[in-house]
Amino acid sequence: MALTSVDLLQIFAVLGIVTVMTPLLGSYMFKVFAGQKNWLIRLFRPVERITYACSGVQENHEMDWKEYTKSLLIFNLIGFVFLMALQMLQAGLPLNPEKFGNVSWHLAFNTAVSFVTNTNWQAYSGENTMSYLTQMLGLGVQNFVSAATGFAVMLAFARGFSRKQTTALGNFWVDLTRSTVHVLLPFSIVLAVVLVGQGVVQNFSSYSHAKTVEGVEQVIPQGPAASQIAIKQLGSNGGGFFGVNSAHPFENPTPLANFLEMVSLILLAAGCTYLFGLMVGSRRQGMVLFGTMMALMVVMLSLSLWSEYSLGTMEGKETRLGVVNTVIWSVFTTSASNGSVNGMISSMSPISGGIAMLNMMLGEVIFGGVGAGMYGMLLFVILTVFLCGLMVGRTPEYLGKKIEAREITWVIIGILAPCAAILIGSALSVALPAGLAGLGHQGPHGLSEILYAFTSGAGNNGSAFGSLTVNTPYYNVMIGLAMLIGRFFIIIPVMVVAGSFVQKKISPPSVGTFQTDSVLFAGLLAAVIIIVGALTFFPALSLGPILEHLMLVVK
Repeated sequence: MALTSVDLLQIFAVLGIVTVMTPLLGSYMFKVFAGQKNWLIRLFRPVERITYACSGVQENHEMDWKEYTKSLLIFNLIGFVFLMALQMLQAGLPLNPEKFGNVSWHLAFNTAVSFVTNTNWQAYSGENTMSYLTQMLGLGVQNFVSAATGFAVMLAFARGFSRKQTTALGNFWVDLTRSTVHVLLPFSIVLAVVLVGQGVVQNFSSYSHAKTVEGVEQVIPQGPAASQIAIKQLGSNGGGFFGVNSAHPFENPTPLANFLEMVSLILLAAGCTYLFGLMVGSRRQGMVLFGTMMALMVVMLSLSLWSEYSLGTMEGKETRLGVVNTVIWSVFTTSASNGSVNGMISSMSPISGGIAMLNMMLGEVIFGGVGAGMYGMLLFVILTVFLCGLMVGRTPEYLGKKIEAREITWVIIGILAPCAAILIGSALSVALPAGLAGLGHQGPHGLSEILYAFTSGAGNNGSAFGSLTVNTPYYNVMIGLAMLIGRFFIIIPVMVVAGSFVQKKISPPSVGTFQTDSVLFAGLLAAVIIIVGALTFFPALSLGPILEHLMLVVK
């Protein structure tokens, strides 16, 4: 097989739209979070004010990093408890036309953790497990507020760089509300309406029953899917309303729907780079970060396309849309911390599956989740500046803020915590009978199944390699813990660093100041990201996808 002109046009179109929309979305979001006038403020500002009035939030109250983090953790804890209870009681609640029973404690724990952490890992099939009420009031709400939490942390981190000699990092409740009301909600409404027009299901009907040509009865699921699909893509959530996700024609019925969903995977996350540049007063800083992310993604996409077209297999691909759409989606979804799929990653070539895994192992900083990818990338930025400072014998500083032992310690914790969760969780699972019991394959592919599951969980991605049976007490608890580590063991270090930076003065640039808005710095940053990922995960990847590839090509 070979790439056609139509395939190339699709690749350039999706990358071009993301590039063009980044400054537009970044500028809009900057106005939203700065409280400035924008083209939607008359429509949604009253909703924001009503939210403050009902919740007792003081809009002008500023928080230090401890109060901000405490508010964030309490909010997420309440969301976790509510969502877990909703699942375990759904049999007696309304909007359950198929009479689904209560969810087991371990699956409810895993799912609650998954959606609260913006992972949306699913150890169940949505149309066979969750009632409409659970889907909307539980999972749908968390799709909004977990994404808004990522926005909030990024905003606090950016203020840590832009403000000086203060403790104020903003107000978590204000950031959460503005992210939801002014950004996620309006874009989701527009996308949902368009998807309904393309044929995505949106109703409250009971499931339909039909006879196949062989005379077998077929159950056709229904439900409020379009509203869930819109926010799952825009909010870097990724959980599917149906079990096979966007490979299901009710979630992804047409080429246009596929294209819009695919672009939506990465739009807001890309816009966060420009937003950061505006917040710190340097558009060039934001564009350097965007350029670094885009360059890494293009490299990963090229390698994945090369692998798929070299082997020339259609297994696991979305046959309605072609190989290139499945490959683009797999790279986008693992770069953007989204986790939705329109094909089977397990059936892709070993290198393509390995690329999807590596995207997550690098910390999902190639755009990543909305907000989350940006603050994850900034940890690598600080590490890169620190290493460069050591090489030239200068006290490292970024945006005029000196990087000292306290900051770099927490940066290392934030970078290594999810790595530890991936490797320790995978090692235990290949050593324990409970972990091996779920394998669908043996050999290197079996290792890839386990490694991918913990990578997806700790990376807060949510995509699945397939074949591994994970709806067991062991995997539900272990992957649930990996998701918690991958979310909050990054957020807490980020908030500590933000609280430290915001108290420092901003040193003016001098002759010896290391430029962080140049192509040279972008190259150094990309190198640090790749080296950290390679040194940490290369042995495991060698025993999984790399070995499987060699077994296919070496006779």
